[in-house]
Amino acid sequence: MNGIRITVTAEDFDTAIARLKPLLDPDFGELTASIAALGESQTRRRIDTEKTAPDGTPWPANRAGTPILKQTGRNLLDSVASTSSETSAEWGATWEHAHVHQEGAVIGPKTAKALVFRGANGTVFARKVTIPARPFVGLSDENRAEMDDLITDFFSGLFDDKAWSAR
Repeated sequence: MNGIRITVTAEDFDTAIARLKPLLDPDFGELTASIAALGESQTRRRIDTEKTAPDGTPWPANRAGTPILKQTGRNLLDSVASTSSETSAEWGATWEHAHVHQEGAVIGPKTAKALVFRGANGTVFARKVTIPARPFVGLSDENRAEMDDLITDFFSGLFDDKAWSAR
């Protein structure tokens, strides 16, 4: 027969309750903190080395052929952060322009007829500039598998042999 069998005698009651505590009242704050840290790490890896959207789509190249999301003085990568509580885990980027990279944007002049900026070949005039979306926050299939492993390991740890070994 498979499963868990627990036999408790009166003299073992305090010990049994102590052993059951992690099962009856697990520290989900530890789990959510681990999930948030893993999500943050996955996001940093996506920006730093993978250079693809969570769905695996490669990011559009920029004209200079440089690592586009690191070209802004590391503002994006350095702003990736996470937070957690007993019931939630969050991660993303706190940089004010992060959403432009995540969602894409079209930038046009506010009061002038054209945008003016310095390009590789001198001054550039443009009526608008389209910045394509380069999603960096999200979960790929591989990320989900890592999360599943982390969660499975957490719950498996509740049944650690040390906690359940005989006296």
